[in-house]
Amino acid sequence: MTTDLDLPPDDHTTSPRTGYTRAHWEAAADGLLAAAWRWATPNGALLDLPGRPSSSGVRSDGLEGYARTFLAAAFRVAGAAGADPHGWLGRYADGLAAGTRTPGRDDAESWPLIRDIHIQGQPMVESASVALGLQLTRPWLWDRLEPAVRERTEHWLRDALRHTPSPNNWYLFPFTVASFLEAVGRGDEETRRARHQALELLEGWYRGRGWYTDGDGLAFDHYNGWALHLYPMLQAHLTQDTELTTVYGPRLRAHLESLALLFAADGAPVHFGRSLTYRFAASSAIALGAVTGHTPLPPGTSRRLASGCLRYFLDRGALDSYGLLSLGWHGPHRPTVQPYSGPASPYWASKAFVALLADAEHPLWTATETPAPSEDRDRILALPATGLLIHSTAADGVVRLHNHGSDHVRPEEGESAAAEDPLYARHAYSTHTGPTGRGNPADNHLAITLGSVRSVRRRIHPVGAGGDTVWGWAASWHQPVFRAGPPLVPGLRVVSVTVVRGPYEVRVHRVCGGPHGARAEQTGWATGPDRCPDSQLHPLLGWTDRDTVRAPQGTAFTPWASMPRLTADATGTHIFAAVATLTTEPPAVPASEAVTEATVADSALRLRWYDGAVTRVAFTSGTGVTCSWNADQAAP
Repeated sequence: MTTDLDLPPDDHTTSPRTGYTRAHWEAAADGLLAAAWRWATPNGALLDLPGRPSSSGVRSDGLEGYARTFLAAAFRVAGAAGADPHGWLGRYADGLAAGTRTPGRDDAESWPLIRDIHIQGQPMVESASVALGLQLTRPWLWDRLEPAVRERTEHWLRDALRHTPSPNNWYLFPFTVASFLEAVGRGDEETRRARHQALELLEGWYRGRGWYTDGDGLAFDHYNGWALHLYPMLQAHLTQDTELTTVYGPRLRAHLESLALLFAADGAPVHFGRSLTYRFAASSAIALGAVTGHTPLPPGTSRRLASGCLRYFLDRGALDSYGLLSLGWHGPHRPTVQPYSGPASPYWASKAFVALLADAEHPLWTATETPAPSEDRDRILALPATGLLIHSTAADGVVRLHNHGSDHVRPEEGESAAAEDPLYARHAYSTHTGPTGRGNPADNHLAITLGSVRSVRRRIHPVGAGGDTVWGWAASWHQPVFRAGPPLVPGLRVVSVTVVRGPYEVRVHRVCGGPHGARAEQTGWATGPDRCPDSQLHPLLGWTDRDTVRAPQGTAFTPWASMPRLTADATGTHIFAAVATLTTEPPAVPASEAVTEATVADSALRLRWYDGAVTRVAFTSGTGVTCSWNADQAAP
C-alpha cells in the first residue's frame, strides 16, 4: 500500500536504500499536519480526530490532537529556521489563545485542567508537548504572543508542576514544562524543584549501557528512546546545558549502540512493549543522536534507520482513508492499543521529526545512506542489566529480541494472571511478528497446564546474560500463574534459558515442582498462512509430542496466525530443550539438524552443534544458570 502523502520522487543517489531525503521528511510532516487540522475546532484549540475515545475522554483527546501535532509543526519550522510556508504556527498560536482562555470549561475550545494521574492526569502528558513546541519555536510564536496569552499559558502549564505524575517517565513532563519556563525567564523554586525531582528519579532508574527502566521495577521498552533519553538530551541541546550534556550525552550514545540493532532491513522496529501505535517514534533517539552528535553511528546509517522506519509504516497502511495515523501497527489493530490511547495518540510519532532540527547541510542529510546494522552481518548482543538478548541475521534482515528481563510489572503488583500482557510476557519478539492476543494460544511461551488451565508468565526474574559476537545467552525464572483455581502452585518454578547463534535459538526450560498430571507446552513464532517468515520448532530433549495450533485473531502482522507447539509430561522436575527459527530465507542447516546431540548430566545440558561446537547450560542450586561455549571443538 502507498500513502496519500504528497511526497517527492525517491532519490536513490544519496539514499540508495530508502529513497528518502530531508524533503520527504518535510513533506511527510506537512501532509500529516494538513490531514489532522481538518478536524480542528473553529479556533484551533482542539483537534477532535475521529475514532473511539480514550479512557481520559474526548476533551483530553482533543488537547492531545493539538499538542502532539504541534510537536511535528515545531520541529518542521524550527529546523527551517522559522520558515513556515503553510502557516502552521499561526494556527497553533490561535489555538493556544483559545484553549487557555477558560481552561476547564465545557465549551468548544477550552483545554482540560491538569490534575493528578488518578484524577485527570492525561493533560500533564500533553503539557510537555505544548511546552516543548513553544520552546522550539520561541522566536516565531511565544515571543510574538500577547502578554495576556503568555500569562494564561504559564498559569495552565504550572499545574503540571503541582500535581502527581504516573510513577514512570511522566516525571519528565513537569521537567519539560519547568525547563521551558526557565528558558523564557519564568523560572523559580517550583521549576527548579520539578527539574531536580525528575533528574533524581531518572538517575535511580538507570541500569547501565544506555538503558533505563521506565519507573521502579523492570520495564525496558521503546520508552527508553522516545521519552527517557529524548526529554533530557533535547533540553541539553536546546539550552546548551553542559551539565546535562555531560551526563546524558554519553548515555544516549551507549543506548544507540543497542537500539540501532533493533531495526530490521525493511525498516521495522522490533514489535515489543506498550504504546506501539507511536510507530516511527521508535527512531526518534536515532535522529536525536545525529542532531546532537552523541551517537556511535555514521550519519548515513542514522538516516538509513530513521528514514527506513518512517517509510516502513507509511508504505504499510499506517494512514487511514482520511490521511490520519490510525490506532495500530501497520493499519488499525486493537490488541496493539492500550485503553489510555485515543484517536490522536499515534501522533507521538511526531517525535521522529526531531530529525528536521538538522538543517539541509547537516551530514544527516548530505551523507550517502549506509547499511543498517541488521544488513551488514549477523548480530548478537546480550544486555545483562536488562535481561534482553538481541539477535539478528543479515541474510534476511530479521531481528529477534529475547526477553528475560522486561515484564512491566510494578513492584507493588501481585502475581495476577488477569493482568498478563502479551506485549511483555513472551520469551521472544521480533521485527517480523507480533504476539498473539489474549484468548488465543500464546506464541513463544512456555506454559504449564493443569487440566485445561494454562499458566501465564508475569513477573520475570533475570538470572544472567552473556556471550560474544558469535553466540549469546540470557536466562530468567518465573512462577507460572494460573487464571482459574489457585493462582500459584507452591514450589512450582520455571527456569528458562535462550542460547542463540546464527539463525538458531535453543530454548531450554527447567521445570521444578510440577504437580501430578502437569504438562508443559512450548510454542514457537506465530506467522501467517503464507509462511513468510517461516517458523520452525524442533524438539531436542524432553518433548514427546508436537503439533500446530491456530490463533484466529492473528497478530499485528497477519489477520490469522498459527505456530508450532511441543508438549510433554511435567510432573516433578524436567529439563526441556528445543531449537526454534524465524527466517525469510532457509538457513544453510535446517533447524532439525542444527543441534546433533543434547544430553543431561548432573543438572547440566550439553548441546553439540552441527559443526562440532559445544554449548553447556548448567542449572545451579535454586534458580541459578551458567552457560559456556567451546568453539575449539568445532570442525575446521
